[in-house]
Amino acid sequence: MASPVMSMTLRKKVLYHQIHPAKLAADISASVISGYFMWQHEFWVALVSAFGLAMLASALVIRFFDLEWLADSRLGRYTAWHMTKPVEAWRMSGQIVVWIGCWYHQWETIVLGALLVIAAWMFGLVRRQHHETP
Repeated sequence: MASPVMSMTLRKKVLYHQIHPAKLAADISASVISGYFMWQHEFWVALVSAFGLAMLASALVIRFFDLEWLADSRLGRYTAWHMTKPVEAWRMSGQIVVWIGCWYHQWETIVLGALLVIAAWMFGLVRRQHHETP
């Protein structure tokens, strides 16, 4: 019998790992750390810290963590339905706006970028309400 970690396809693991608490914590930490380095104009250090931490967290969560409980959760169902490649690109665009704000020391731009990331995560709620209205 396959272990719960191995029973899920790689495609589903890649989808659901995005909402695992460890991955979310790593991504938020990577955003803050890389933002700091962008603020200091350490471009390459910022990119390595952002993508290095995110990729390491992804690899560990996908390989070692049980993601079945996430797939079966309300958040998992929401993610399966609304987390499309365009929405993932929207999230990344928001992060880029955050980095631009950090580079130029513009707090408004940093907030705008963070709001874009939050809006991407919440887009499915708006989309669902739109589809539910008669």
